[in-house]
Amino acid sequence: MIDAIKLEWLKIKNYRVFWILLGMYLFALTVIASGGVFFLEWLKSQGADFNGIDPTIVPIYDFPDIWQNMTYLGSYAKIFLAFIVIISVNNDVTYNTLRQNIIDGISKKSYLLSKLMFIALLASISTLFLFINGLITGSIYSHVWESRFIFDELEFLFAYFLDIVVYCSLAFLLALVIKKAGFVIVLLFLYSMMFEPILSAILTNAPYFRDTFWSELVAFFPVQSLNNLITVPFGRYVFMEIQDYIPFKTLAIALGLLVIYLWSVISILKRRDLK
Repeated sequence: MIDAIKLEWLKIKNYRVFWILLGMYLFALTVIASGGVFFLEWLKSQGADFNGIDPTIVPIYDFPDIWQNMTYLGSYAKIFLAFIVIISVNNDVTYNTLRQNIIDGISKKSYLLSKLMFIALLASISTLFLFINGLITGSIYSHVWESRFIFDELEFLFAYFLDIVVYCSLAFLLALVIKKAGFVIVLLFLYSMMFEPILSAILTNAPYFRDTFWSELVAFFPVQSLNNLITVPFGRYVFMEIQDYIPFKTLAIALGLLVIYLWSVISILKRRDLK
């Protein structure tokens, strides 16, 4: 396994596309997760008035609310990491790297573990980056400083980590099945941003489907199941009830989908002739 991980590093360390995508992701994560205060200031400059309330006083970066707010916003950028995984897997298939690794004595199990370690590393970098970003942003804008608040609700960082791992595992599976990076990237983007959200909206809101088995099925959809880990948190600022915790059912669904994706990847690797 160590040899496979070393090979994974050798594949990416001089691969410019990887570093460009990673840089784009971290930049997007910074803008999306930490740019809220600038957006609120822009609203104020445009004369926005929420029933006489100055939008810049909305405490979106107060501890501990900052962790749910930032992880919710940051989750929208995870598609960049999925693109990295897709390109990595596609390069192994296109350039016969996987075949050569097997010929050189690296087992399919080691290859799988190396990819999972790669995905876990991407998720860890992203989570750590968001955590540091949150500490810096919170230290500047938060009105709450007690340590018990600063380190409260950190479970949302775990949910964020799991969100990335499961989503990138889905990208891994699709890249193995379809073998065309460009097509998989477009497909995953459209499915995540358009197809599934539209279908979910229909099943949960259309009178024929609402309050039926079909509306309950939405919770098991690949994207919606991950969105349910960290739901929209901003309703709290207009006195709406929000889900400020991670439900066990949602966590179980996400882990169940991860098992399904990995089992599917293992089955494909077992059946596929790589020699």
